[in-house]
Amino acid sequence: MRLPLNKITSAVLLAMSLPVVAQVAAENTDNTNTVASKENNQIEQIVVTGKASGMSGLRVDQSYAITSVSADNITKLAPKSTAELFTVVPGVWAESSGGVAGANVFVRGFPSTGDAPFLSLQLNGAVIYPPSTLSFLENSSIFRLDETIQFMEALRGGANPVISHGQPGLTTNFVLKEGSDQTEGLVKYSTSNYGQQRIDGVISGKLADRLYFMAGGYINQSEGPRETGFTSEKGHQFTINITKELDNGTINFYTRQTDDHGVWHLPVPLNVAGIDNKFTQIGPLNRQASIAYGPNGETASYDFGDGRGWKGGITGGTVDLDLTDDWRLVYRFSHLSGQANTLGLVPEGGAARLGDIRGVNETVTGAATGNSYNDDIFVQQIGRWVVLKDINAFTNDLALTHRTDNATYTLGLYQTRYGVKDWWSIGNQAWHVLQKGGELLSGLACNDTQDSCSWNYDIDASGDGHTQAFYAAVEYQLTEQLRIDAGARRENHKIVYTVDEGLTGRTSKAVDYDESKIAWTVGANYMWQPNMGVFARVNQGNKMPHFDDFRDNFDAFTAGDKLIKEVSQYELGYKWAERNHSVYITGFYNEVEGEVFVTRPGAPAEILTTKALGVEVDANYMANNGFMLNLNATLQDTEISNHPDPLVIGNQAMRQPKWQLRLTPSYGFALANMDATLYGTVSSVSDRYGDNANTVTLTGYTKLDVGLQLDVTDNLTAQFAVANLTDKAGVTEGDPRNPAAPNGRYIMPRTLDLSVTYRF
Repeated sequence: MRLPLNKITSAVLLAMSLPVVAQVAAENTDNTNTVASKENNQIEQIVVTGKASGMSGLRVDQSYAITSVSADNITKLAPKSTAELFTVVPGVWAESSGGVAGANVFVRGFPSTGDAPFLSLQLNGAVIYPPSTLSFLENSSIFRLDETIQFMEALRGGANPVISHGQPGLTTNFVLKEGSDQTEGLVKYSTSNYGQQRIDGVISGKLADRLYFMAGGYINQSEGPRETGFTSEKGHQFTINITKELDNGTINFYTRQTDDHGVWHLPVPLNVAGIDNKFTQIGPLNRQASIAYGPNGETASYDFGDGRGWKGGITGGTVDLDLTDDWRLVYRFSHLSGQANTLGLVPEGGAARLGDIRGVNETVTGAATGNSYNDDIFVQQIGRWVVLKDINAFTNDLALTHRTDNATYTLGLYQTRYGVKDWWSIGNQAWHVLQKGGELLSGLACNDTQDSCSWNYDIDASGDGHTQAFYAAVEYQLTEQLRIDAGARRENHKIVYTVDEGLTGRTSKAVDYDESKIAWTVGANYMWQPNMGVFARVNQGNKMPHFDDFRDNFDAFTAGDKLIKEVSQYELGYKWAERNHSVYITGFYNEVEGEVFVTRPGAPAEILTTKALGVEVDANYMANNGFMLNLNATLQDTEISNHPDPLVIGNQAMRQPKWQLRLTPSYGFALANMDATLYGTVSSVSDRYGDNANTVTLTGYTKLDVGLQLDVTDNLTAQFAVANLTDKAGVTEGDPRNPAAPNGRYIMPRTLDLSVTYRF
């Protein structure tokens, strides 16, 4: 019999101690309920994500690339957002410089112009929202980290295109903590040099015989790392997780309610003195603003300090049963509903001097202060963008597995229904003083007599999607050393979507879409030693279109294009795990056909094909004297192999670095009767291009983070962390709406974070 879920979680906890990569415990197929009992054992890392059967297994035995990060390591990393956590995953480039939400996440070799179309988030194995990206929404924007998370696993490629919802790129699975017979918990207070006030708490224990609970959450407020001048990041979250252990399995139920948002930080001019990684346009003088929308010029006022966030809930659960000694049933479900709004001040074009744009007879003053400004001051058009988005989803994933002496067979049914209601008014540009929190200007004809100095795009849209997929997989142990696996998936994808462009009250675009595709994967794993081997895998997956794909590419759709991105992947991996070190090296080749690039809504679409060849490395070393080291590196060569403009063919894919490197040392020692751990991370990334034409270079940079953790007593821990110690002004991205504009978004400035945790 396999381990009950709460026993697996305990085993995972026991093994998680490396500074970056979480330790995980081994699959147990007998009825002894024993697990790996030695900490820091690289051989006995468990993974729980990536198999159609849902069974856990040794990481070193798997025929795919997967990384785990423990709760302790998440604490040490002190990520400012969920997306920032993804920077520890080999093969992933995450641009988390926009704040607590609204990141851009790129997977090894997969092209993208923004958001995170090849990233999906799961909670306890169930996807939180099936469309990985909609305009102004990617999965990490609607998920917040806290002390209720046990660990995260990140699966690249592998069986992704076949299982669950068929994401061909990166699937990150967050697993909640569970209760046990012992009541335990923690209270944690966090503060920072930017005025953060945060309380986290979690408690778990036993409700009744074999019935366990975990409950926890946080309350948070801060000015934000860029110090906006007001409380720009605030929110709270509460999670409860109930687990019932049965004689033949477990039943789990959870709910997670969140209300959290933060300022949306946008690209800023890169060639103006005084504008650095601490700069943000929004502030008390401009956060309250009005817009005009629709054909009749109706007006409305908004607080753009609300930024981007998530107000909603996700409820789900798992039923995991051994029906007989040979048959197993796993059922997962998830329901999500809430609001994911975006309000922000978005640059349009570059900086200019006031004297160059002011009319001869125009007297220009600040709209909020009435101050006069001289002609030498820099100004910029800033758009007041409003995106109101209600989303919902109900997902079910049912898998039935049969085990024999040499094989495991799985049949699965995945179904989901999801929807979105969008109301946008974007554009709405007006000239603002280019200062931190710089105000709107009065006296300019463009600002005072028009609803926008440039373009506007307003929509009212509603869409519903339904996806149904049948999948089958088999694992077969041919010899003691060689195991093969294969899987296939047939997915039917339906979309009904209507758009009123211009807020005229009439439908301007309507979609009724019904298409089916097949995905498949084949892998082989050869272990010539119990802890050393190689794997090979090939898969063919699909990224089906969602609502915004149809709106942005409506002409192509009506002309017969099905808007399906077809993804081919090839992987060859080597793995070696000993008690005190491990090395995982994965070579990959990807081809993505049908990627679409649109500079802004309404602009012409570019449809392209890209290829990527590369290698990723995840290595760990642990000495006997308390020293530990993790190396995380990716090297890749990308190429645009097909594009409407022949001059672009052969260029590098935009915003994909040729290489990136993370080196994380850690050293434990005794300090004044306390156990101390000193740790740090050096992160380097190469130059990238901000456009497909490869004319805009985004310069590479190196960032240093350090921290000190002190176990003051058995129950009390203090942690001090400094992110971006040298205050590096690295640029993560250019201006996706106008690559020629000299705008870019900096990484966050140096921050100092202090936390005190009491465990009981």
